[in-house]
Amino acid sequence: MRNRNTIEFLGIWETLNNPNFNPLEFEGFRKEAGLNAFTLSPSRWVEATNAIGIISQSGHYGGTYCVADIAFEFASWISVEFRLYLVKEFQRLKADEQKQLAWSAKRELSKINYRIHTDAIKSNLIPTEVTREQAAMKYAEEADASARREQRKEFVEISPAAEGRTATRF
Repeated sequence: MRNRNTIEFLGIWETLNNPNFNPLEFEGFRKEAGLNAFTLSPSRWVEATNAIGIISQSGHYGGTYCVADIAFEFASWISVEFRLYLVKEFQRLKADEQKQLAWSAKRELSKINYRIHTDAIKSNLIPTEVTREQAAMKYAEEADASARREQRKEFVEISPAAEGRTATRF
């Protein structure tokens, strides 16, 4: 760990994720980083700065381990191909998230519109002297008619050539 960018990345990660991080030691390492005589082992980094993003263990089953954020950053420095795969995957996940948000927004609008439609039917189309069963039947008939109008409207918007045709009922 000699590169200044490496030290800065680790320091910023620790600052964001570790309340016990020692920023004074970090500043000292950052000033020395990049000099020919500077070397920093992961264990020295952890001990001096109280870092939690890297774990360094010695012994037979020892090794240096780190959290996923740091591992991804190190791997993207080592392999340009990995970095490109990481960027592509991020873009795919964001696109999926946008699709999900659009679906959720449409669902919420449908829920609001349903309430508006049922209130309008109740106040304008159903006489007060009908029974509860008759009112339920009227709601169902009006809801079906409204759904058919909406399907027809969407069909015409999607296919301008459909003007003048009737939509098939499913």
